[in-house]
Amino acid sequence: MASSPATAPAAPPAAAAAPDARLAAFRQALAQADGGKGVQAFIVPSEDPHMSEYPPECDARREFISGFDGSAGTVVVTADVAALWTDGRYFLQAEAQLGPEWTLMRHGTPTCPEVQDWLADNLPEGARVGIDPFVHTIEAAEKLRKRLRAAGKSLVPLEVNPVDGVWEGRPAAPEGPLRVHAMEWAGQSVADKLAALRPRLAEAGAGALLVTMLDEVAWLFNLRGSDVPYNPVFISYGVVTAEGAALYVDSRKVTPEVAAHLAEAGVEVKPYDSLMSDVKAMAAAGTALWMDPARVSYAIKQAALAAAAEAAASTGSSRKRARGQNGAPAAAADSGSEVEGQPAQVVLERPSPVTLAKSVKNPAELAGLREAHLRDGVALTRFLCWLEKTIASGKSLTEVEIDEALTAQRAAQQGFVEPSFPTIAGAGPNGAIIHYRAQPGTCRSVDSSTLLLLDSGAQYDCGTTDITRTMHFGTPSQHQRTCFTRVLQGHVGLDTAIWPEGTPGCAIDVLARAPLWAMGLNYRHGTGHGVGAALNVHEGPQSIAPRFWNTQPLLEHMVCSNEPGYYEDNAFGIRIENLFVVVEAPTEFRFGGQSFYTCDRLTLCPIQKRMIAKELLSQKEIDWVDAYHRQVWEALSPRLQGEEEALAWLREATSPL
Repeated sequence: MASSPATAPAAPPAAAAAPDARLAAFRQALAQADGGKGVQAFIVPSEDPHMSEYPPECDARREFISGFDGSAGTVVVTADVAALWTDGRYFLQAEAQLGPEWTLMRHGTPTCPEVQDWLADNLPEGARVGIDPFVHTIEAAEKLRKRLRAAGKSLVPLEVNPVDGVWEGRPAAPEGPLRVHAMEWAGQSVADKLAALRPRLAEAGAGALLVTMLDEVAWLFNLRGSDVPYNPVFISYGVVTAEGAALYVDSRKVTPEVAAHLAEAGVEVKPYDSLMSDVKAMAAAGTALWMDPARVSYAIKQAALAAAAEAAASTGSSRKRARGQNGAPAAAADSGSEVEGQPAQVVLERPSPVTLAKSVKNPAELAGLREAHLRDGVALTRFLCWLEKTIASGKSLTEVEIDEALTAQRAAQQGFVEPSFPTIAGAGPNGAIIHYRAQPGTCRSVDSSTLLLLDSGAQYDCGTTDITRTMHFGTPSQHQRTCFTRVLQGHVGLDTAIWPEGTPGCAIDVLARAPLWAMGLNYRHGTGHGVGAALNVHEGPQSIAPRFWNTQPLLEHMVCSNEPGYYEDNAFGIRIENLFVVVEAPTEFRFGGQSFYTCDRLTLCPIQKRMIAKELLSQKEIDWVDAYHRQVWEALSPRLQGEEEALAWLREATSPL
């Protein structure tokens, strides 16, 4: 916001905002942290101990302390600064939600420093920076420690998270029961998944693999839960060894069916809180523990190293006592890799093998995803038919009413579990808030003059969906149609792309942006993310975005989104999103023996023709729209037999341009 001119007449003094009592209490807790030594800064990330994008309510500490409820952000609090770092998806939302004592750091913009650089450059010499080591990855914590040390500061892992000390009424940990994910949709038994992992452990020289991400635990053990809204996962850890496997979870969640399912695969159920003691015991015994440094918490690694060092020191003391007066060994030394008094290598840092295995879908998972999109397409057709009819009758609907009506249509479908994320129904300027969520009492209404961005998805028993459509129920402006058509051209450009094996998503992101770039326009989010199979709507390791450090190739049978967009602040937002499967392209040649890949669409829903400026499209692009709409009609119309109104709407919505 621009400052007022110096010559402006004096305005009446504004009422001072009430001090942020929560922030004041938190600063007092920081001053007394670490046994009274205090810390000069504390970092509150979005993550929980499992590095979840969406933490359970009891672990949503960043949201509690800042009031910002977007899915990505990091808070830093010092004695005189409270700052939130978040990316371009959330700038407008953060501006609205942060109080006057907070500073928004627009991450990804040229003038915004990284968190560790800001701390290194702004804190005094000798400053202590506190973290909760359970909610920072090994990779992030060690990078931070190195940067702080170089600037004369220190990193202080705290045993107790100071946010918890000021969080009155903190929710209890969830206790919902687990459920078995049916083999019909899992496609591979738990025993087979474990058997596939064990040779990897042997090759790596690991005695145990730690599985700490909630979606990876759920996938590995063919279980689903309800601990995190919109994500069918449950608070847990997994450990895989050459001889067995263990699931660390609250035993109250384990139903008889789940217990039998795990026992059949030879999986032992252990208390959730016993993981750390087991990690220490394995490390003390010299077991090499495979940890993914980008996923496992710093606390787990530190506990393993401390236990191994203690065991090595104990062994060293015993050996010293066994030596003669001249220092010669009293007996032959044990063979092994440890140096006297030093721990053997008990932590093997490498990417989790579960991550990639989960991202490449098997035939049953792909069949489940296709079925989920058929169900979703039916629900969307019924909803959009109703929505257009309602607006055409002269009525207006709130964004919340639109969300509720769409969710009701999905809930009527077989196997519906819950939405896959909070629905984004952004009318007019709210559509420019990339991850907007409507709230009763403050939401906007939709009528025949409104451009509506609707991003939504569902969790079904068989698969996960995520779709965005942008629509107008009257006469959109020429500028809106032009922007929409450029977004559509980018979507088509990516959908029709063919690329050689080994290509990462960052190499094809430009295809979705080029039509917008030609107008001097762009968008502040990635073009595509991975999607789970009846799991989290966002998953890695793949992405399609200008994140050039992510060199993970797009592999056959990965599932991704294709969602270019354009957003004018305080005006409107546009996004077109389909999901697709990476499949082999039927190319005439195979240069160098390579396979070539392309997109096979999953999403089945018309793209509103009213928004398309046909004169801007090439003939190939027109043919693409018509072919896609023909695919939608042929897939959905058999499931809508007898519903004449919905069929008539679908027939018109999918008719040729």
